[in-house]
Amino acid sequence: MDTIIILDFGSQYTQLIARKIREQNVYCEIHPFDKIPALTADVKGVVFSGSPYSCNAADAPVPDMSNIKGKLPLLAVCYGAQYLAKWGGGRVQQSKIREYGRANLNFIDSSNPLMKGVPMGSQVWMSHGDTIEVLPEGYKTICSTENVKYAGYQIEGEQTYAIQFHPEVHHSVDGNTLLRNFVVDICGCRQDWTPASFIETTVKELCEKVGGDKVVLGLSGGVDSTVAAVLLNRAIGHQLHCIFVDNGLLRKNEFESVLESYKDMGLNVKGVDAKDRFYGVLAGVTEPEKKRKAIGKTFIDVFDAEAKLITDAKWLGQGTIYPDVIESSSVKGPSQTIKSHHNVGGLPDYMKLKLVEPLRSLFKDEVRRVGRQLGIKDELIGRHPFPGPGLAIRILSDVTPEKVHILQEVDHIFIQGLRDAGLYDKVWQAGAMLLPVQSVGVMGDERTYESVVALRAVESVDGMTADWSHLPYDFMAKVSNEIINRVKGVNRVCYDISSKPPATIEWE
Repeated sequence: MDTIIILDFGSQYTQLIARKIREQNVYCEIHPFDKIPALTADVKGVVFSGSPYSCNAADAPVPDMSNIKGKLPLLAVCYGAQYLAKWGGGRVQQSKIREYGRANLNFIDSSNPLMKGVPMGSQVWMSHGDTIEVLPEGYKTICSTENVKYAGYQIEGEQTYAIQFHPEVHHSVDGNTLLRNFVVDICGCRQDWTPASFIETTVKELCEKVGGDKVVLGLSGGVDSTVAAVLLNRAIGHQLHCIFVDNGLLRKNEFESVLESYKDMGLNVKGVDAKDRFYGVLAGVTEPEKKRKAIGKTFIDVFDAEAKLITDAKWLGQGTIYPDVIESSSVKGPSQTIKSHHNVGGLPDYMKLKLVEPLRSLFKDEVRRVGRQLGIKDELIGRHPFPGPGLAIRILSDVTPEKVHILQEVDHIFIQGLRDAGLYDKVWQAGAMLLPVQSVGVMGDERTYESVVALRAVESVDGMTADWSHLPYDFMAKVSNEIINRVKGVNRVCYDISSKPPATIEWE
């Protein structure tokens, strides 16, 4: 499969580069700049991402270009462009004029293959503190803006291109054209990365990998585990054994409704009620990472006990997706990890199961497209993402059955309200948080001192970035009133208007 390798220098936009390339039906992978994979014959080109670092800084990321530059087509973006210029003997300095936001190209070398079809005046998005002051000898300018003379260049005699703007963001109007020029025309990639081709390839690989062995998979009712299960079922049929654990942290009535929805899908599913066990290990735990670890360990213990009842099970199937992998690692090591993911990090030694993760290379929107191609019902494919640790990380204090009940009721009113108002499919993810705060209120002329909840709804494509949903005021007023009137213990409702970044979607 033709592949583009993206080397990540820590930019917040790196994942967007990957998504935009995949929208060209071309497969790509993200790797840290200091962990370059083997550049096999399938690798047709390389992209250097941007970075929060200056290439003049003592700790600036330095890639090994010995097998890349001059040997494979290379597109260097922002930091990558500045690094290449400095590496070649040019001069990079802190910008005298702030170079952040929209700009327009006032010079374009239309004969250059990277710039083909990009019109004069095209709007681009700048986001950098340094700029290239002097290009090295043999570096040819291919585009400029009013304030950035070397907005783009090519190294003569090489398929090495560089731009100081970000073609992957929405504000770069012709960014998709530029990326297509690179991956299709310059790199020569076939545009055959489609849901149908992914299914065909993955089913074949699963058959070869698993053989005649049995696989156990933990279903959650979410999109990822459902699509993973259907893919595995298509490949190995009743060798797949699905286990759905009720950890007591699911949405209201979710355990029963999800089991019902799987009945006509041909999956071999067993439901396990383990609520009390999870409540026990979470008693008194308030720190978010400790909650995640406790839930993860307990799930493994419960799952391991159930898996042992399946004779000769050899594999554990998981719905791990690409953002899980990306967010659990970082360019500068574990110290910058955003949060640990329940799906990432392997298994304890005592679980003698090998991992099989058919969706590990996909973004969330790609998982949904694959699911639709597999014929999975829209009511499952269109479900909002739900965190693996469930409502435990939406209760910003210790977890008790009483708090879970309150939050389930609040969440149910909010989610059902979105459905009834025709807003559910316009929102990427929604939920409620129970805050460790009590506030004064008045109900029936009596003073109350009860809990505060925060509602959260965001719009996104893959969860890597997100903006808060601008829900109608009338809808918010109705939902708030219904929550306060119907859920005992809550007397105040807030709405979270933070975007990601700088906030995350979940509060913990």
